[in-house]
Order: sequence, then structure tokens, then C-alpha cells
Amino acid sequence: MKKLLEMEDGILKAETAAKTAPKIARADARLMACIYDPEKIVCIGMNYVDHCTEQNMPVPTEPVVFSKFASAITEPGSPIMLPDETKELDFEVELCIVIGKTARRVPKAEAMNYVAGYTVAHDVSARDWQLKRNGGQWLMGKTFDTFAPIGPAIVTVDEVGDIHDKGIRCRLNGETVQDSSTKQLVFDVPTVVEWVSKLVTLKPGDLIFTGTPPGVGCFRKPPLWLKDGDVVEVEIDGIGCISNPVKAE
Repeated sequence: MKKLLEMEDGILKAETAAKTAPKIARADARLMACIYDPEKIVCIGMNYVDHCTEQNMPVPTEPVVFSKFASAITEPGSPIMLPDETKELDFEVELCIVIGKTARRVPKAEAMNYVAGYTVAHDVSARDWQLKRNGGQWLMGKTFDTFAPIGPAIVTVDEVGDIHDKGIRCRLNGETVQDSSTKQLVFDVPTVVEWVSKLVTLKPGDLIFTGTPPGVGCFRKPPLWLKDGDVVEVEIDGIGCISNPVKAE
């Protein structure tokens, strides 16, 4: 997929080729992650107004940025591994931007020209590592293997409609635990692309996780942690839904 995005008009060429390509029944196919080898996974924290409210935290005045390694990516249906090293595994549904062209210091007015589309992301988080261990930085709490399920597809900008008016939700064992709208984004997609591209060059296939709405386990009373045997579904209207079981490692 990264090579396709790097091609001039790669998505258009793929859509044209697909019209005459052999078809395989969905039931007979294994759905993989839509991209496995991004150069970067950039993540934006505290990016929903209602998520800031649930923490009694001020709304950020500039994007809060952290990262995940590409080795965290896994496909829909595969297990999220619950390692022995964490006792506080949490769920976070997120809208993910897929970058389509090299972007450096892109002005907001032109930012959407650099977005290929969107996918659904699950920013799985080991809260004890994120918030209590490892010096207070977030990286290791966010990037254990399997901590970034993505899918079920990349939906292109022209097909998705208004990305800033989409229902976004997470279900745990069939019960809705997060339910919000991308209307609640503090920094919208063009703003995020503009801001990140000032600091680092974005490349085709790079992923930007745009933050999670309220309802995450760590701010519940009592906290709600993922456990062996749980099934987590993350969903965004107009993009799709992915489901992953939790499995003790």
C-alpha cells in the first residue's frame, strides 16, 4: 500500500484495475491491515473536547504529539496481546489520517491535498507504562506489539464525506463504552496536517492517529481494564468497524 500511495495517481490506477480484477468472496479472504510499513505513526493526544472534559483538563492550545512504532500494527480479527508487563490495558477508538503525498510545511488551506484517506484505528494503551513507569513519557505504554489495530480499509477523501461530522464509538463485549462525534475534535484534520508537517516531513503511507473521545477505561470509577477473552470493536461511521479479541500472552 505504501508503494501504491507513492505512485503518481496510484489510488486512481488501483481503482481502475480493480474493475476488471478477479473477485474473491469476502468470506474466503483474510482481511489484513491496510498498511504495515509506514515510516511514521504520529499520534495526537487530548484532541476531543469531551475527552478533556472527562479528565477535568484544559483544552490544549496546540496539538499534543506522541508516537507508536509500526511494529504495533495488527489486522482486524487478530488478537490484541495482553502482556504480563501490564495490568492496566485500555481501549481508545481513533480516526486515522493516511498521508498520500510528501508534506513539509503545508499550509492549512492546502492540507487536504496531502491526505489520501482515512481508516479506523485502535490506540491500545498500557496505562501503567504510559502514566506511572518509564520516566513519565508515553512511548512504551503505547507501542507494545499489537497495540495498533487498523482497518478495515482506507476510505478516500472523496468517498468519506464530511470527516468532521462522523459518529465514532467503541464497544467492549457488545456494550458501548465510547460514543461521540468527530465534531468534538479540538484540532481538525487540516490543522493537524499543517502543524505536524511544520516539525517533521510526512511521507506517503504515514499514519496520524487523531485522538480518542471520552469513555476510556482509566477515567472510569472504578477503572475498566481489558482482560483475557474480551472483544473490542472500534467503529467510525462512513469508514467501517474492526474487531479484535484480547488474549493473554
